Amino acid sequence: MFKKILIANRGEIACRVIKTAKKMGIKTVAVYSDADADALHVRMADEAVHIGPPPAAQSYLLIDKIVDACKQTGAQAVHPGYGFLSEKEGFCAALEKAGIVFIGPKPKAIAAMGDKIESKKLAAKAGVSTVPGYMGVIKDAEEAVKVARDIGFPVMIKASAGGGGKGMRIARNDDEVKDGFRSATNEAKSSFADDRVFIEKFIEEPRHIEIQVLGDAHGHVIYLGERECSIQRRHQKVIEEAPSPFLTEKTRKAMGEQAVALAKAVDYQSAGTVEFIVDRDQNFYFLEMNTRLQVEHPVTEMITGIDLVEQMIRVAAGEKLKIAQKDVKLNGWAVESRVYAEDPLRNFMPSIGRLTRYLPPQENDRVRVDTGIYEGAEISMYYDPMIAKLVTYGPTRAEAIESMREALDAYYIRGINHNISFLTAIMNHPRFQEGRLSTGFIAEEYPDGFAGGHLSDEARRALAAAATMMQVTEVGRQSQISGRIDEHAPRYGNEWVVTLDKQEVITSFSLTKTGCAILVGDVLVPMDTDWTPGKPLLQGHVGGRPMSIQVDKLAEGYRLTFDGVSLRALVRSPRTAELARLMPEKLPPDTSKYLICPMPGLVVNIEVKEGEEVKAGQALAVVEAMKMENILRAERDATVGKIVAKKGDSLAVDAVIMEFA
Repeated sequence: MFKKILIANRGEIACRVIKTAKKMGIKTVAVYSDADADALHVRMADEAVHIGPPPAAQSYLLIDKIVDACKQTGAQAVHPGYGFLSEKEGFCAALEKAGIVFIGPKPKAIAAMGDKIESKKLAAKAGVSTVPGYMGVIKDAEEAVKVARDIGFPVMIKASAGGGGKGMRIARNDDEVKDGFRSATNEAKSSFADDRVFIEKFIEEPRHIEIQVLGDAHGHVIYLGERECSIQRRHQKVIEEAPSPFLTEKTRKAMGEQAVALAKAVDYQSAGTVEFIVDRDQNFYFLEMNTRLQVEHPVTEMITGIDLVEQMIRVAAGEKLKIAQKDVKLNGWAVESRVYAEDPLRNFMPSIGRLTRYLPPQENDRVRVDTGIYEGAEISMYYDPMIAKLVTYGPTRAEAIESMREALDAYYIRGINHNISFLTAIMNHPRFQEGRLSTGFIAEEYPDGFAGGHLSDEARRALAAAATMMQVTEVGRQSQISGRIDEHAPRYGNEWVVTLDKQEVITSFSLTKTGCAILVGDVLVPMDTDWTPGKPLLQGHVGGRPMSIQVDKLAEGYRLTFDGVSLRALVRSPRTAELARLMPEKLPPDTSKYLICPMPGLVVNIEVKEGEEVKAGQALAVVEAMKMENILRAERDATVGKIVAKKGDSLAVDAVIMEFA
């Protein structure tokens, strides 16, 4: 077994690999760029080597730097994580030449499966079902249109060297093919230094289901069940679960056996994933093979009890798999939510900055948090905006989902925007809870974007009760301040008026043997909690059910967050509330005259000219953020007045790009 390994990655996956290495008694080496000097993976590793400036192309993607770091530290093997160099055949070859073991498949398998065009040909040869399409390289937009017409709309345009949702577009007509071809080509070149794209038939109502495989150097290959990854936005997975709520045991076995056949065809030695598109009738088609550890691997670990990173390390060290296919049992259910630094209320624009407060939910046998950050850490514009992967387990799917809802409520993040409200909304969605999924779920259920979640009447009563209890506690605390001229008991008052945003409700407070009870309207809400002023989480039983309510003290009142919804709560005496109703309302400034940059990014192109008349929906500018191109479109018909930004400008969030006449 190796004595020391280097992790050629960063963030949560680097931390994840370090945890298993430590469990196995293996020393670890981290590598880091200038932007990651204080990163968690650097703190966790036994040693750390600086490899360059923040851009990945000048640090994490430089093979020579990684090899040198191994030589400096005496690392015998390298775990690549996912992304970066994890599927680069040249990286494996360079390590092999230097006498360093790559913890992953052999170069032959990476080369065969890394090219989506060639991998489909190999899959077909191995007897794996494949999607109809054109596997040749397409030279320009005109040829792309011709190919798409031959296949039949709708089609999917995909980067040959793609991954992570980059370089992918759905097209339903000629114009969308032309636009999609250009964008996919640009993203592929920027992200993978390879602008080749291909086109295949887009399966309607598709599910994205993948099979986890594991092989060793002695000819043994097994599959560890499937993961349902259909909840996607812009082809980027958002929620994953294992097993799939859709597959029958017969289909699972057929998919697993085809995945194993493909792995054996390329002599696969490590953990890998064979991805399939599955239609409404459980017909399945090979999509691609990821020759690395997947982001969503924890859900498989939760239901099988198998540590995939440990198996990868053991296989790389030459050990035989000790697990046979008959030993693989799927127990219970696991769900994973990807917590990102992005604003779902502003079309999921990336959010960068420092985490001023960071309190993840408590980990236990039902909750797992894979993260690479900590309170005070910074989310950089140079890398993927993932904060963490939150994984929950339950004996049943419903219990795993309920555990996820509770864990999301308890996930307290401040300083940047995040997508927890959106993740919670998905968990609450009836269609998700019923398991009626497809890769079009988000586009179909949120066609106009995400406008926020909704609270039930019960939840609103709970928040009103919580706000009342906190106000009474604060008043009681203030009455005990020393140095008063005359000591007196706290004056709670008989009634309070609680305003949740603009809705008012009358409440009253009383003590009980186990805590307190608040009458909200005509409903009595018992409460048992140890909350004290200053605590960011109110945890306990409210109305008889366990709850975690996030609390932010404002200049007046509180901001309470529960079930993915944040509300301002004001607790006043009836007379104060009466006077407050007479106060004028301050309106926000009108920004409709401007096109404002919704995220920090680079201006790729300005699509219009000064004086040009534009129609609603017309492209105005293209801004790149975190390697993804974002097309900014006109919200209404208008005339372009002054253009402020130009191609190549780096813009801050809310920077003005252009002004309308």
